[in-house]
Amino acid sequence: MSNIRAHVFVEGHVQGVFFRSETREAASRCGVTGWVRNLYDGRVEAVFEGSEEEVESAVAWCHTGPPHAVVTHVEVSREPYTGTFSTFSISY
Repeated sequence: MSNIRAHVFVEGHVQGVFFRSETREAASRCGVTGWVRNLYDGRVEAVFEGSEEEVESAVAWCHTGPPHAVVTHVEVSREPYTGTFSTFSISY
């Protein structure tokens, strides 16, 4: 199975609810690499790289997020896999 990359934007009540740290934990469980960060417009942005199954699992998690999040929309775009990342990190 080949590796893929997903670029995700999550909208809703997703800042101030530990979305980034919980995304890092979910990414670790899923086995993906990449990063997550808050955007100034209130969204959360993330990039996931890994096998198709791993990335799809991480993206699926974003549709719900942590317990106090209220996700209203998730935009996912597929991009070419780069293999740039060795871990999953929170960007500030």
